[in-house]
Amino acid sequence: MLSEQSAATVRATLPAVGAAIGEITERFYAKLFDAHPQLLRDLFNRGNQASGAQKQALAGSIAGFASYLVNNPDQRPDVMLNRIAHKHASLDIVPEQYPIVHEHLFAAIAEVLGDAVTPEVAAAWTEVYWLMANALIAIEKRLYAQSEQTGWREWKVVARTDETSDVATFKLRPVDDGPVPGYRAGQYVSVGVRLADGARQIRQYSLTAAPGSPERQFAVKRVTGDATTPDGEVSNHLHAHVREGDVLQLSAPYGDLVLEDTDAPLLLASAGIGVTPMVAMLEQLALTGHGAPVTVVHADRTPAHHALRSDHEAYAGKLADGRTAFFYEQDAAGAGRPGRVDLADVDVPAGTRAYLCGPLPFMRAVRTQLIEKGVAPADIHYEVFGPDLWLVQAAA
Repeated sequence: MLSEQSAATVRATLPAVGAAIGEITERFYAKLFDAHPQLLRDLFNRGNQASGAQKQALAGSIAGFASYLVNNPDQRPDVMLNRIAHKHASLDIVPEQYPIVHEHLFAAIAEVLGDAVTPEVAAAWTEVYWLMANALIAIEKRLYAQSEQTGWREWKVVARTDETSDVATFKLRPVDDGPVPGYRAGQYVSVGVRLADGARQIRQYSLTAAPGSPERQFAVKRVTGDATTPDGEVSNHLHAHVREGDVLQLSAPYGDLVLEDTDAPLLLASAGIGVTPMVAMLEQLALTGHGAPVTVVHADRTPAHHALRSDHEAYAGKLADGRTAFFYEQDAAGAGRPGRVDLADVDVPAGTRAYLCGPLPFMRAVRTQLIEKGVAPADIHYEVFGPDLWLVQAAA
């Protein structure tokens, strides 16, 4: 992995780089988009750029990777790398883009740290970068080889269902009527749309049907911004403009949060639109006749905001030992439990494997409660919609 000489240099300079990494990534993106404006227009998520989430995720991944290397010289953080690689593959990232990132990232490092970036320091951090980049390139190459689809494919919307006031489900079939490649329950597809200003923006949406479906089916929540976060460009475009008969570009399915083949008890916990991968997992479990206990936990503002609730209940009801615990902050009477998720009186059998999806505070709270109930940390898996700020913190 990291050479002994570089490890010593990285260890010595990590505090300084870590302290400045936010400014470094800020300048990096400015330089990158100044030189390659098409990347912001047609590849990077402009909403995450505006909110600063992508800068924070990049900063955390670099610092986290470097820290992991110096603390674990014979290992690498494969969980972090695999998750990033799946997202990159869904965006059709290619090896030729990594030198571009290196050029502007190291220009930003030199600009921020100045004379502290000696040739020795530059060489050590270059080694860190290419260890990470080459690992990602290798994983992405394998993912592309495993995929039954190369690049983007056109799919026609064959049905649209408004699930709630702000969530719509889209069902699509390939325009070319060719075969539909398989996927695993829990995976997502990237959806590319051309917006009114000419930009092509890409977002990821979890598939909500069990594997084997002849269609691609995903649910989209309309993202409404606030004083610090802009409205979701793609989600609002899909809600406002996409109807039956329209055509969208979809990637192959990717994502590393997948339902494993196991006879163990399971717990599927979601909040808000995090319900989407869980519904696909539940349908798969119902179709395969999973016999062990399956506990379905969901949190939402009100029952009316609970997207795919009927599917949630129906698939859980088809299981040999399925039980639900729905929590609502308002209007819970007769529909579920009041307040935030509290697992105190929820039975969690020994040996449970848990899958979580939802906002970070929700997943942190559920994870803590599960560990307190005896669930092994290694058996708790999660999915974050957007830049994975939890994962990069955990790798640090």
